[in-house]
Amino acid sequence: MNNDSSSRIVLALKEWISRAAPGARLPSTRQLVAEYRASPVTVQKALQTLTAQGLVEGRPGVGTFVRAARTVKPADYGWQTAALRAPQSLLPAASGTMRNVPNDAISFHSGYPDRELLPERLVRAALTRAARGDAALSRPPAAGLPELQAWFAHELGSVTPAGTTPPTPSDVIVLPGSQSGLSSIFRALAGAGQPVLLESPTYWGAILAAAQTGVRVVPVPSGPEGPEPAVLARAFEETGARVFYAQPNYANPTGAQWAPGRGEEVLDVVRTHGAFLVEDDWAHDFGITSDPVPVASRDDSGHVVYIRSLTKSVSPAIRIAAVMARGPARERILAQRAAESMYVSGLLQAAALDVVTQPGWQTHLRSLRHQLQSRRDLLAASIAEHVPQAHLELLPKGGLNLWLRLPDGTDLPQLTRDCEDAGVVIAAGTEWFPAEPAGPYIRLNYSGPNPAAYPEGARIIGEALANNAHA
Repeated sequence: MNNDSSSRIVLALKEWISRAAPGARLPSTRQLVAEYRASPVTVQKALQTLTAQGLVEGRPGVGTFVRAARTVKPADYGWQTAALRAPQSLLPAASGTMRNVPNDAISFHSGYPDRELLPERLVRAALTRAARGDAALSRPPAAGLPELQAWFAHELGSVTPAGTTPPTPSDVIVLPGSQSGLSSIFRALAGAGQPVLLESPTYWGAILAAAQTGVRVVPVPSGPEGPEPAVLARAFEETGARVFYAQPNYANPTGAQWAPGRGEEVLDVVRTHGAFLVEDDWAHDFGITSDPVPVASRDDSGHVVYIRSLTKSVSPAIRIAAVMARGPARERILAQRAAESMYVSGLLQAAALDVVTQPGWQTHLRSLRHQLQSRRDLLAASIAEHVPQAHLELLPKGGLNLWLRLPDGTDLPQLTRDCEDAGVVIAAGTEWFPAEPAGPYIRLNYSGPNPAAYPEGARIIGEALANNAHA
């Protein structure tokens, strides 16, 4: 018999089941074969269909029965509340920048570059070669592959001025992405309950890492030219802090690059107070109209703990970063990393090293600079045309984001909902402030997909903001 016969039996039995009581036994296969004049195979196929639809259930050796409706008992996890007790610190909610959104949305919220901005050919070739090599089957050293350590050290050493001792490969610890490194650094250099100074606004992941490690966050306001040294010094004096986290180059979310000389001024303050500067150089590869100038290149006494990530510039699938530190600080950070992850995948390390040592890597970075500039300028021009109420404090010289101040009184949650309802996803600036926001801000990423839609996205934001003002 064909599928039509099976379908005919399914329809007939569904009608029978609708009149039967839950748990009623269906006629035997022999009876159904005789009644519907079908083969046993066709009858079995019909019963399998009804079983898959949840209408009947078979009991081996007994028969087939109408499935009884079951009331699902709600799971009760209340006992866990007593077992876990109150958390020592409340972690911030997951960042809205990590949300997945529909493909047809105009996306300004994500912090990652679009696929077309990545060195895809280099990455695929590197992963293939790494899978064929020893790294695919061996355990790497806890601090990282020596060749990758050497590459990170050379990168920073190449911009170290004369008279300053450059870093060595042994100063480098390879990380599975910079986010995990921040938790290890805060735990190793400060510890739970101790104060840590953070630029404000700053990277939401640093705020999350601080909360996760239980340190006490102290915001230090930072503008387009960086934090004021006098304000930073006062924060050190008033809190007794020994750690200051900052992004001197193309800060997330503002895009700010510290003014010339500001790095030396901050480093002087840090040295005076016997403290550490945790320098997050996440956007090192995203310069547009300037080049990054790491503060760590001027330090040879161990005051700067430097983080450099490849995750966003190489591929989000290759989560590789490094922290460079000297002296006991390095040993404490390494001990924390070993306790958390023991070592980083040698396969990913080998692939990352392969990508950044290919001749095509520098070619890619030169092309990336031009692509980011055209995207940045298009979005900035679109905002100026369609969202005149927004204030762009600076046109960033690098990075991936525009940071917009909106009119006082803007209802940010309502604005983000209205934009999303119209097909535009934006990131409210609230989550980049360690304490209360200094005003209503939004962060717009100009490295996302479909830059041709930026003008339309800006128009929608402008309309939503105008409606928000009249609400």
